[in-house]
Amino acid sequence: MTSVLYDAPGPRAKRRNVILSVVFIAALALVLWWVYRTMDEKGQLDWALWKPFTESQAWTTYLLPGLVNTLKAAALAMIIALPLGAVLGIARLSDHRWVRVPAGIVVEFFRAIPVLMLMLFANEIYVRSTDIPSDDRPLYAVVTGLVLYNASVLAEIVRAGIVSLPKGQAEAGYAIGLRKSQTMKSILLPQAVTAMLPAIVSQLVVIVKDTALGGALLNFTELLNSRGTLAANYANVVPSFIVVAVIYIVLNFILTSFASWLEKRLRRSKRGTGAVLGAEDVDDLNAAEVGGTFGTGADK
Repeated sequence: MTSVLYDAPGPRAKRRNVILSVVFIAALALVLWWVYRTMDEKGQLDWALWKPFTESQAWTTYLLPGLVNTLKAAALAMIIALPLGAVLGIARLSDHRWVRVPAGIVVEFFRAIPVLMLMLFANEIYVRSTDIPSDDRPLYAVVTGLVLYNASVLAEIVRAGIVSLPKGQAEAGYAIGLRKSQTMKSILLPQAVTAMLPAIVSQLVVIVKDTALGGALLNFTELLNSRGTLAANYANVVPSFIVVAVIYIVLNFILTSFASWLEKRLRRSKRGTGAVLGAEDVDDLNAAEVGGTFGTGADK
């Protein structure tokens, strides 16, 4: 039995898949058991090391303030990088060379530089050229670096999403008299958003994780940096790493789950009603569209 996209596995293939699955699960169980035994032998599972996480002081003093700073930096970077990336991506598709070439240079330049280097450069600029207080400077530097790098990456995602659409979509817009800007806004972008959403969300996850780079070199008190202070006070390095890792996993899972829900909702909203139009309905629809087009032209 076959499907449109692949050949359905036969009895031998099914048996082989079951065997491979059992072997993989057994190997994974052995690895987890080895990790558990190693941590137990090193005393990393002692209750004294995990007890601080059951008390409010460890959360209110260290983890929650660090989490708030992480979310603040990530949210600011997302809010700025998304529209900036969209503008740069559309600009790279412009028919005007004086728009397309500078946008391409900006995107390729900032995409080629490591985000940590952008943060360091931004911090030096803020130190030497602005009056931003030293307490706020790390946040500004982290957000600036994240925006410059991720906006250039998002620009390529937007450009690729639009280019991936069939050429007939744009040609249909031009055929009914729409300008390129109108075709982009009304036809291409609404369709490309759904196709681009998984890649955009993966880049937003990168933004959340890259805030930790600011804590490593700029002393930005984000979640991972706060974990270091907590571990120094409670002497629980490994448990603190595990707890922070779980927090990152939960954050990114929530973000990806929301994106999956939004993608499904967008796809459902773009589905047709399934109604079948007769010849008379099509003629009436064409007549109404022609009349509306001429009416619009007369008004202009």
